[in-house]
Amino acid sequence: MYQIYVIELSKKVYSENRKFREANPQFNGVLECLYVGMTSKTPQIRFSQHLEGALSKKGINISANIVRKYGIYLRPSLYQEIPNCKNMDEALQAEKDLAGKLRKMRYAVWVN
Repeated sequence: MYQIYVIELSKKVYSENRKFREANPQFNGVLECLYVGMTSKTPQIRFSQHLEGALSKKGINISANIVRKYGIYLRPSLYQEIPNCKNMDEALQAEKDLAGKLRKMRYAVWVN
């Protein structure tokens, strides 16, 4: 089972990160900057992994640099209605769909 989660990022990400800015031409600075991800763990554990720069058992970085540098807190109100996904393909699609929905609402969103 996989869960979708949303992390609020500091608005500094928009001014400091060119790729983030280019991915969000719709952003008008009013709403927040967000990261959308998916996990087989709880969103709380996954958020902690991002902040800590966690490594896999093979020593591979499993955290997103953008979250480690700019992550503030989880935003459950933006993802709690999304049902758990049965497999990774379903979760990847749900992650992409939520990112698109949030961008249409004029949030600035990063998704891997």
